[in-house]
Amino acid sequence: MKYDLLIKGGTLVDPAQGIHEHKDVAFSNGRVATVAANVATADARQVVDAGGRIVAPGLIDLHVHIFYGGSHFGIEPDPTCLARGATTVVDAGSAGADNFPGFRKFIIDVSDTRILAQINISSQGMLTREIGELEIPEYANVSRACEMIEQHRDVILGVKVRLSKNSIVSERSGMSPLHRAREAADAAGLPIMVHPQAAWCDSLDDILAVMGAGDILTHCFHGSACGILDNGTVRSSVRDAVERGVILDVGHGAGSFSWDVVEAALKQGVEPQTISSDLHIYNVNGPVYDLVHVVTKFLHLGLSLDDALAKVTSVPAEIVHMAGDIGTLAQGAWGDAVILELREGEFQLQDTSGQTRVGRQSLAPVTVVKSGAVYRQHDPSIGG
Repeated sequence: MKYDLLIKGGTLVDPAQGIHEHKDVAFSNGRVATVAANVATADARQVVDAGGRIVAPGLIDLHVHIFYGGSHFGIEPDPTCLARGATTVVDAGSAGADNFPGFRKFIIDVSDTRILAQINISSQGMLTREIGELEIPEYANVSRACEMIEQHRDVILGVKVRLSKNSIVSERSGMSPLHRAREAADAAGLPIMVHPQAAWCDSLDDILAVMGAGDILTHCFHGSACGILDNGTVRSSVRDAVERGVILDVGHGAGSFSWDVVEAALKQGVEPQTISSDLHIYNVNGPVYDLVHVVTKFLHLGLSLDDALAKVTSVPAEIVHMAGDIGTLAQGAWGDAVILELREGEFQLQDTSGQTRVGRQSLAPVTVVKSGAVYRQHDPSIGG
């Protein structure tokens, strides 16, 4: 047999290659072997029929929390991410310098999901709800973060900082964690990812002032203080930040996605570069469910299928410096794919404040392929 697996009869949507047409995709030795209009079924050990469905590269979620058993936010990555089509994920600061080795040993290295990470500037990471990770200023430890980055450069992409006052950051810590995250990231030659809402500052302007090209502003559509809007208008500092290369990331979460904010931003020409879920224990049963459900919300908002899928495939692949290997089904890429069903009907789509929109389309994962083999086939009605 020439191929281990063949996905046949589907519509391949691969934004990295500019492809949206009927194509078969064959895999061998864990990688994409060929993409062609008609690959013979006799050449493959296993054939998956994708007729009437969409074949996309394995999705990339830039913001999840999967330190299961080590963080109060943590969920198990394989059943919640990989099984639902997100073959590569980035944990956004669940672990800090004190517990990153445990996160690596017990989660990253033993999961089927491909896992990368942002290290939390707080040495304890997102350990507990009772005490914010930046309650004590000394938790924002630059030297410890840098030490851990050097030990795990193959998986650590940057430095995460959460800035919400009181619940996460004490008044005595103030804005110092942001500046310490900047210091650590600069010393390591990496970007920062910032969770901005309700920080100890006057506005988002103060946060964006220390952010540059390659840095990620996650939760970009929340309705709390330190948001991207000023009386309904996108702040000039946001446009300036995007112009200089700051990445706007959705980070839906349990409190960071407002229909009103995202609709206002899109009307003013401001889109997120990446769509991410911020999937964790407090939203996995709604309103997030999975990354595909968040993509569905952007279809409802008017993004084309190709544009929405680019924000969870080719664009994040560039951001994690793995373009050509993931986020595409080009020949030679890692053999990660998801077969999606685009259903028609009426679907309840809820933001994090409880506002509901009725969507006419809904994406659902049907088959997930990881490293050139079928990982999961399931009923597309499961989930959001």
